[in-house]
This record gives sequence, structure tokens and C-alpha cells, in this order.
Amino acid sequence: MTDRYLYIVRHGEANADESELTENGRRQATLLGKRLRSAPITVAHHGPLPRAMQTANLIVEQLDGVELKVSEVAGDYVPYVPPRDELPPDCADVLVNFLDQFTAEEREQGAALAHQALEQFTGPAPGEQERHELLVTHNFLVGWLVSQALDAPPWRWLGLNHGNAALSVIRYRPGWPSSVLVFNDTRHLPAELRRPGFPDDAQM
Repeated sequence: MTDRYLYIVRHGEANADESELTENGRRQATLLGKRLRSAPITVAHHGPLPRAMQTANLIVEQLDGVELKVSEVAGDYVPYVPPRDELPPDCADVLVNFLDQFTAEEREQGAALAHQALEQFTGPAPGEQERHELLVTHNFLVGWLVSQALDAPPWRWLGLNHGNAALSVIRYRPGWPSSVLVFNDTRHLPAELRRPGFPDDAQM
């Protein structure tokens, strides 16, 4: 077993119906691709929805020899729905109300996909050569993977917001705890393209 580096990206800014990236979203993805040129990434996984697919394609256009792979596991879904008594009392009502919008079928499917995401994208890599993989996905899955890398309670993906075309990097090393090396980094974007992902009242 050897080190795995997982570069996690939320898709670029999308239009109102989320059918495609905006011009800003395309610029965000291209600039992120330029930033990643120095990373030894060999494969890029992306979700099946247009905003993730377009983002991945624009990033990979800036890289050499990177294989693109579409994956339902990299899609947009609710990874875990906690019971009320698992949530902090001061925010339980807000979180329960938010999660109530998702159907039982969506919750069941999301839980299954979230389990598959941990199996497919996390943990040390087999073999002797370091693995560097890009994952272009959505806000919920970014929060899920980061929270699990930190051994946080399963519900804690909630509230971990990620900006459009922001970058997080997790290292999985044999015999060591997983390490979040970078989180929600937008240094590759000019100020007018930064969407930090924070609630409006928390933006600086």
C-alpha cells in the first residue's frame, strides 16, 4: 500500500437551472486546471450532471495525460441523514427542516452512494506508486469526504460548505490518520470569481 492524494473540487458556477456552467464557471474551471498543472494527477473522476462534467473537461484541458471517468458515485446526493438525537440541540430544528426536503428514496440511495464513495476514493492506494486522483463533484460529497477524513461524526458533513471551483486535498497514508492538507482553497481565482461557499452573513 502507498499514499493516495485526493484532489476534491466542487464544480464551477452554474446557471439558474444548473444545466451548464456560466461564463464565470468556465473561467473558474480553466484557472483551476492551470493551477493543477504541477500536480501529478493521472485520473479525473466526475459526477454525471452537466455542471460537474463540464468543469472536469475544462480542468483536464489544462493537464497532460489525465484520464476522464464519469461516476454516479461522484454525483450530487445526500450522503447521510442523522436522527434528531444525533444533532446538537441548538441547530437540530434547522438541520432537520433542511433534510426533510429529501424523499426516503433519495436518502436511501444517497447513503448507498456515500458508502461506495468511501470505498472507491479514500484510503491508501494499492501498489507501490503514489496515486494522485482528481474528483470533480458537488458540495455535499465534498463535505462528506472531508468530515470522514477528520473522523468527525457522520452528520458533520452538514455545514461544511465549499466554494465553486475551490480545491481541497486529502492525503491517505498507510499507518497514519488521513490528513486534510488543503480545504476550500480559491487562491487560483481572482477576487471577482471567488465563491467561498459560506453563508451570506459569514462572508468577509
